Amino acid sequence: MLTSLGIMLLFGLIFSEAAKRLRIPALVGMLFAGVLLGPHVLNIIDKTVLSISGELRQIALVIILTRAGLAMNLKDLKKVGRPALLMCFLPACFEITGYILMAPKLLHITVLEAAIMGAVMAAVSPAVIVPRMLKLTEEGYGTKKGVPQLIMAGASVDDIFVIVLFTSFTSLATGEQVSLLSFAGIPIAVISGVFIGIITGILLNKVFYIMHLRDSLKVIAMLSVSFILLWAEQKSILPFSALLAIMTVGGTLFQNNKEIAGRLSIKFSSLWAGAEILLFILVGTAIDINYAMKAGFSAIAMILIALVFRSVGVYVCFIKTELKRKEKMFCMISYIPKATVQAAIGTIPLAMGLNCGKIVLTVAVLAILLTAPLGAFFIDMTYKKLL
Repeated sequence: MLTSLGIMLLFGLIFSEAAKRLRIPALVGMLFAGVLLGPHVLNIIDKTVLSISGELRQIALVIILTRAGLAMNLKDLKKVGRPALLMCFLPACFEITGYILMAPKLLHITVLEAAIMGAVMAAVSPAVIVPRMLKLTEEGYGTKKGVPQLIMAGASVDDIFVIVLFTSFTSLATGEQVSLLSFAGIPIAVISGVFIGIITGILLNKVFYIMHLRDSLKVIAMLSVSFILLWAEQKSILPFSALLAIMTVGGTLFQNNKEIAGRLSIKFSSLWAGAEILLFILVGTAIDINYAMKAGFSAIAMILIALVFRSVGVYVCFIKTELKRKEKMFCMISYIPKATVQAAIGTIPLAMGLNCGKIVLTVAVLAILLTAPLGAFFIDMTYKKLL
């Protein structure tokens, strides 16, 4: 296991540096390293590591979302208002609609199967987006109108909404009843996630004030609390978003003590250097190139058409706002990348024995290969001009 982790980190560093020298996003190199080392090519990584891949990816997400929270001014997010709320679900709804309308014709599947595929595909990737929005915040691009903040918040809630829809559609496909309470749980999860995050952040701030811990110990305390929140999300009767709560904890600390938040943000940035490599290599290991090669033009066309639907959804979120056309275009570009959720749930329909399982996984794999590097590339290339 330790040998596998060492190989992953070493290959991740080498391939990410190679990608940078070719002037493409580092994550492309990391994804490629994951594909190469994974079970579908060289099969070097220990099965023990792959068996805890989900937990390792979750740790990486906790680190980057905490770092995002520590740089997030909640007042700026409040100023954005309605668009931030709409970005949490409207683009996903538009994209799922695109799959429902077009996938039966292009991929020869049923409407319900198209809805399942759309739910897998409609989630945006916080792992790709959040680090880039943090970079924009640090450099001061788009911060006056809260553009990076609303994109980060939307990306974290977007996943909750999509996973609830995915669970509902797969339940229909297997003949189970779908309760309206599961949909009512979405706003409850968002509100309770923010509330729990604020309370936890206030308590942590008081603990840090009383105990005078070193910054390294504060980081350990925050990570421990985050892991407990993830556990509580699984055990809680009341639905709440642990990832949103984790980001809100950081935002609350920023509101209460900007100096401590700034120092902790630097610490989490250092942690992210290693966590990022593990995250994208593990995403890469889930990619089966054989599936992608068999998909053909129809699957690629479907992904691109759905992205057009998604972009229209993003644009609708900003109707009658102060954002200029360039800023709206940047928000559309920022909502392109897909990776983490597709890698996590793309295999589930196949494991459930659904007829659409193989094609859903194929499209999910292709989407990661296409949108994660392209989205990251266009964000990096356009933010200075568009913001």
